[in-house]
Amino acid sequence: MKMLKRSEVDINTTWDLTDLFESDDLFYESLKNIETEVNNYEKTYKNTIVSKDVVVKALKELEAIQEKLVRLSTYASLHMSEDQSNLESGKRSGTLQMTFSRVIPKLNFVKQEINLLDKTILEAAMIQEPTLKKYIEDVIRNQKYNLEPVVEDAISTLSASLSAPYEVYNMNKLVDMQFKPIEIDGKSFPFSFGYYEDQLAYDTNKEIRHAAYDSFHQSLSQNQNTHAGLYKAHVLKEKAMGQLKGFDDTIDYLLFEQEVSRDMYDRQIDLITTHLAKPMQKFAKHLQHIHKLDKMTYKDLQLVVDPDFEPNISIMEAKNYLLDGLSILGEDYLEMVEKAFEDRWVDFPQNLGKSTGAFCSSPYGVHPYVLISWTEKMREVFVMAHELGHAGHFYFAGQHQTLFNTRPSLYFIEAPSTMNELIMANHMKEKADNPRLKRWILSTIISRTYYHNFVTHLLEAAYQREVYNTIDQNKPLSANVLNGIFRKVLEDFWGDAVEISENAELTWMRQPHYYMGLYPYTYSAGLTIATEVSQKIINNELDIDKWKNVLKAGGTQNPLNLAKMVGVDLSTDAPLMNTIHHIEAMIDEIIALTDIIENEERAK
Repeated sequence: MKMLKRSEVDINTTWDLTDLFESDDLFYESLKNIETEVNNYEKTYKNTIVSKDVVVKALKELEAIQEKLVRLSTYASLHMSEDQSNLESGKRSGTLQMTFSRVIPKLNFVKQEINLLDKTILEAAMIQEPTLKKYIEDVIRNQKYNLEPVVEDAISTLSASLSAPYEVYNMNKLVDMQFKPIEIDGKSFPFSFGYYEDQLAYDTNKEIRHAAYDSFHQSLSQNQNTHAGLYKAHVLKEKAMGQLKGFDDTIDYLLFEQEVSRDMYDRQIDLITTHLAKPMQKFAKHLQHIHKLDKMTYKDLQLVVDPDFEPNISIMEAKNYLLDGLSILGEDYLEMVEKAFEDRWVDFPQNLGKSTGAFCSSPYGVHPYVLISWTEKMREVFVMAHELGHAGHFYFAGQHQTLFNTRPSLYFIEAPSTMNELIMANHMKEKADNPRLKRWILSTIISRTYYHNFVTHLLEAAYQREVYNTIDQNKPLSANVLNGIFRKVLEDFWGDAVEISENAELTWMRQPHYYMGLYPYTYSAGLTIATEVSQKIINNELDIDKWKNVLKAGGTQNPLNLAKMVGVDLSTDAPLMNTIHHIEAMIDEIIALTDIIENEERAK
């Protein structure tokens, strides 16, 4: 398969970024104007925020400025995501970063001056303008960790440099890193980072799958020291920031912003690694049985239960599946799904330089954008359901909340997305009229939804926790150290059921989430909430409107309170253990269905 250049793809399958800016000229004009606007804002309000009236007025105008900043940064970042090698996108992104490095520090004075106000003034401001309540509460919560204004200004000025490791990581991974084509039976298979992860890792031909793994990981190995240096720079920056602000360790510093306690974080990692390992080992051995493998290796873990059964599907067919499956969420939700397809909110093509995986970006005041690399396989319906879950979340939150109140804690962010996957799975399973279809649905949910969120990202979280523990103990980091940590995590989880292949430890190089704070563990946290809520809805124990009220609440509540709105108590082990038992039951049902299918085949 030839990997297309961005200029060669069908424009009708790409997203339409003109809803952000109709042209690059307007983008650059807005970028220039925002600098003038911020300068005027600084002149108007600096050294004047001393009363509740000025607090309210200054913050409402700041919110309007932030909306423009978000639109600018989204336009630049989405262009980069569609093709990292595009020179114009690089220029656009670089210009934005240089402008923001001048502009953002000039807004720091707002929080700095608000921090000096008496609590009674702040409380009066919240009463006067209730939409600012969460913002001001967060200011008060952060007060004891604030640095001197000159230091906060310096950090803001250096923001582009401080975020450079992530940018360099993506450039190396998506543009500079090259993979040697593999040749099987006289046929050549050239591939990219994304094509390996989306296609070749799942190939049912063992020779292709293993050869692609070897070629892919050979390139990773050749770049491991560069990536280790980038990751080391990133985590040492986080450690330094935590120390500057007075936190005891780096993990506590990163959790503070999420409004999550250390026990909630550790529980998510410890309970899953302890209680889910055996069921997942059982699932791995079942894959070995189905595919008649002499042994189960790390190279084979991406195999699916019934690859020959999975149908191809067009983009429009996927749209119809999603409209049908998500109908339980109501007409207003389906209207959003319809718009996503018809108004080109989604970028579907596979092309060189495109970001891997899938994501949803939701600029306030516009609409969400979704990136996916469409493989024309039915499994992509679940990926789209996931990303539309993010889209629906911020679509509703944006309609009912101000910008400052839209985004919830990272801990909760994956609940709406995985909720959609489970709704789709239940809908499809109810309509399934034969064991093979039912098994495909269940196994897709295990291998895509739960494996991805409860295993892949959980192992990343366990690894990430050890990395932060290592730097907080002032031990050195290197490629060898990072490889050793990741390999031990893999061996501890998979035990004797899976042979950990050579270079499997380089898997840490594949994930950009490490540059986003404590992100990986939140996938299992969100899916825990989604599993509990979806079961309540399926069993008619919860009205769907209560769930939609959670979406509309945006970031006005912390994760514990958002979950309590739908009857889930995250302060206990129960939701997580219920989810693990649910996963194990699904695996047992898959194995039972395989027995039925194999008995039927033998009887023919």
